[in-house]
Amino acid sequence: MSSSVPVGSWPAKLPAMQVRMARPTNRLHDITTFYGDLLGLQELHRGEADGWTAVMFGLPGDQYNLEFVAHTDGIDGEAPTRENLLVFYFGSADEQAEVAERLRNAGTPEVELDNPWWERNSACAFLDPDSWHVVLMPTPVMLSQMESGSTNS
Repeated sequence: MSSSVPVGSWPAKLPAMQVRMARPTNRLHDITTFYGDLLGLQELHRGEADGWTAVMFGLPGDQYNLEFVAHTDGIDGEAPTRENLLVFYFGSADEQAEVAERLRNAGTPEVELDNPWWERNSACAFLDPDSWHVVLMPTPVMLSQMESGSTNS
């Protein structure tokens, strides 16, 4: 699929300045430990209001962030499917291996992914405390590869 919008630019139809992906959790402490301490994402904000607690992490910085919310009455944060993935692409296999080893040493469950494309491309995957799949890829996937059909993610 080709686009007239340069890579890294927002289309004129959606001139957004910031993107936040938010998801619920009943394990806020475990989730913030996993994403902050183990993966190493920077915590940008933590706040409470009206029975809600929110913690935001930068992906990186503050223009793209991942937010986890919890409510005093509880909220279902379990992954709805095994294909709910958060994928981190590294600059090298060594960088991927360093993070993977840190997760293994902390006892984070490592899992196989359903789609064989990930294994063929040297991904490794772990479960976060809510059973969402966090995928570590050794190198970025170039859009030119995807457009030529050489990937199947």
